[in-house]
Amino acid sequence: DEETACNALENMLVDKAFGSAGLEVLVEECLEGEEVSVFALCDGETVVPLVAAQDHKRIFDGDLGPNTGGMGAYTSPVFYTAEIHQQVMEEILQPIVKAMASEGRTYKGVLFLGLMLTAKGPRVLEFNVRWGDPEAQVVLPMLATDFLAMTEAAVDGNLNNIPIAFEPGSCVCVVLASGGYPAEYETGQVITGLDNVSPDTMIFHGGTRRVGSMVVTNGGRVISVVCKGETIAQAIEKVYREIRHLDFAGAHYRKDIGARMLKRP
Repeated sequence: DEETACNALENMLVDKAFGSAGLEVLVEECLEGEEVSVFALCDGETVVPLVAAQDHKRIFDGDLGPNTGGMGAYTSPVFYTAEIHQQVMEEILQPIVKAMASEGRTYKGVLFLGLMLTAKGPRVLEFNVRWGDPEAQVVLPMLATDFLAMTEAAVDGNLNNIPIAFEPGSCVCVVLASGGYPAEYETGQVITGLDNVSPDTMIFHGGTRRVGSMVVTNGGRVISVVCKGETIAQAIEKVYREIRHLDFAGAHYRKDIGARMLKRP
């Protein structure tokens, strides 16, 4: 509503809550629907889609509070259906790669497509030529094909000659953040429990550093905790069981990553 928009503008432009990054404001059409992150590997001609993911950008449970770089993600959102995927490939990804090649700007690498699935169909929110964070933490573990072989094929223009396979099941990532993030936060907090997680739990360091024998916080989004499961429910249960082993002063994480999938038939 108008009051919320005005308060947000005052927070950014007057109070300078985000520093210099918040001094320019872009007004866009408000799109409603489910947001999804779609990734593909390109060799200049062939476009190989990877598993889709959904990011959780808001800081608090229930998608409340300010946006962050991402508080967690999961694969694969059921609302990104095979029909929608086919439409995205035919109407967005393949034409983009073809258009770049026709302009003499052949692209080889990762394409990251941010979509809003609206009642009128998929709408592009953003394009990136990089992985997403935290989406990469759940997309890459689902690859059954050697990723190095895939990247070499992309560089050599041979993606159509390499079989791409994916692991069954789901993958869930929960981000452990510093207290106060995405606003001001303290660093240098000692992280405990890193040696207590199960061997098949993946820990990705984002905002950490070593001080002697200790690992301490050094950023807003500190650690990504990632677990796989045969189902989304199993992956969620496991990641929240494992994240309880980790702690530091002011640690915060969302407790509803992937929960909306449990409510769907």
